[in-house]
Amino acid sequence: MGMARGFEYEVRSDGSVIITHHGRKATVLRGARAEEFLDEARADPQGSMARWTGNYKHGNERTAKQHPRNKR
Repeated sequence: MGMARGFEYEVRSDGSVIITHHGRKATVLRGARAEEFLDEARADPQGSMARWTGNYKHGNERTAKQHPRNKR
């Protein structure tokens, strides 16, 4: 899996975390989910943000594009 780029996050004073992708808000995490994300993001911030937002490649895009039900 390639490295996702263009993600940034901001921790707000209330403890919530806002994740943006190329300057656009992708998701907001609050409470325990925000804390869990921050722990995970220390090791691999870009990969963590991609996973938490669901914005990452799965490796099957080309195969899916060629599937008969997707040819229109």
